Amino acid sequence: MNYELTRDTKFVRAALGFHPQLVADYPNDVDQWARYVDQTPFIGEVGVDAGPRYYKSIDVQRDVFEHILKRCALSGPKILSIHSVSAVKVVLDYLERFLPMAEHSVVLHWFTGSASELRRASELGCHFSVNAQMISGERGKALLKQMPLERLLTETDGPFTECLGRPSSPADIHQTVHELAASLGLNSEHLGNLIHQNLTNLLGGITPNV
Repeated sequence: MNYELTRDTKFVRAALGFHPQLVADYPNDVDQWARYVDQTPFIGEVGVDAGPRYYKSIDVQRDVFEHILKRCALSGPKILSIHSVSAVKVVLDYLERFLPMAEHSVVLHWFTGSASELRRASELGCHFSVNAQMISGERGKALLKQMPLERLLTETDGPFTECLGRPSSPADIHQTVHELAASLGLNSEHLGNLIHQNLTNLLGGITPNV
C-alpha cells in the first residue's frame, strides 16, 4: 500500500522494513518481507535493539537481521537504514559477515555507539543519519564531530522526536540542518548543500522511479 501511495511521487520513496522492536510480535513476517525484497532498493528500518526493553527478543532479532542481510546480498544493490541501539558491535559484525559492503549502502540511523565503533563503521563505509534530538547532549555532539562529513545525512525520526513542541515532520529538516551546523561550527547553507550532495551520491545508480 505504501508503495502504491508513493510510486508516482517525486521525492518520497517507500522502504521495506522490519523493525527489530517488532520482531518478537511478528516473527513469521520475515517470509512476507522476503517476498517483496526484490521490488525495492530501499530497506529499513531493520537491525538489532539490545536495550533493556527489547533484549528478551535478541536471539530472534539476530536471526531475522541475518536473514535480511543474506537476502539483500542476493538481490540488487540496496540502501539499508539500520537500527543499532546498544548493539552496534553486533550490527557491524553482521554487516561484515553477511552483506557485501562494496555492493550496498548502509545508513546507521540515530547512531549511539562509542567513538571506536563510529570509527569502525566509518571504515566500513557506513553513512550516518542524524536528527536534532541526537545532538541535544554533549555526547551526541561529540559523536557528530567525528562523523565523516561526506557521509552525513539528516533525518527527523518523527513522530518519535519533537520540533517546537509538536511531533517532527519532514518539513522540519531545515531546523535539523541549522542545529547540526551550529554544533559543527559551519554555515547552515553550506552544510545543507553538502548533505544534499551526500544524498545524491548515496542514491547513485538507484532508478528514480523505483
